[in-house]
Amino acid sequence: IDGIPEGGCIVIKWRGKPVFIKKRTEEELNDINAVDWKSLRDPQTDKARRIKEEVLVVLGVCTHLGCVPISNAGDFKGGWFCPCHGSHYDASARIRKGPAPENLEIPPYSFLEGDSKLLIG
Repeated sequence: IDGIPEGGCIVIKWRGKPVFIKKRTEEELNDINAVDWKSLRDPQTDKARRIKEEVLVVLGVCTHLGCVPISNAGDFKGGWFCPCHGSHYDASARIRKGPAPENLEIPPYSFLEGDSKLLIG
């Protein structure tokens, strides 16, 4: 994951599903940490959704009807937007606007080789 630029997001496949791996910027982290997480539709802290603060790993499947959201799009800086039905996720992949009922799912993962590689599953 060393090759992912700050603010960038790559997509890989795991079990036939897209997985988004995003390196978040300090500005994105400030934005998501400023949110009162208890007020969200699917309340979850950012800390509960990641291992390392700057790296987020989520399944790229909208929780509304299973579409694939677009990275770095929508109403929330560094987040995701599902153009099919209008769901907006923040840079922690938490649902913030639109019909999706839940946050994007976090797959089981761990870091290897001094945090330069990621193992999913």
